Amino acid sequence: MSRSKSSSNARRKEQKLFRRTKGFWGAHNNVKKVAKQAVLHALDHSFGDRRVRSREFRRLWIARINAACRINEMSYSVFINGLKKAGIDLNRKVLADIAVRDPQAFTGIVQMAKKSIA
Repeated sequence: MSRSKSSSNARRKEQKLFRRTKGFWGAHNNVKKVAKQAVLHALDHSFGDRRVRSREFRRLWIARINAACRINEMSYSVFINGLKKAGIDLNRKVLADIAVRDPQAFTGIVQMAKKSIA
């Protein structure tokens, strides 16, 4: 049986590894052993860090909504309670976007929340 060389397969595998480490710092993107460890570490953390990112965005949206509510003399928790009672189903991402881009529309939403509480 003839002997098969692994050079082309090894090169292909190495290229795949280095494509994944593009943009990594220092030896993490061009030294094979270090790059492999860096890729394993990155993949290990990617799942959990996506969850962390979604948590941080929710915190940001709540902070923006709270700031806009305070301008309209209302607390965040009372505002959210008023929205639920009024039957307004807007998520926090949309509310934060409205608060930043269109303060007059947000003031209208706050007024509807106030009416439903009173």
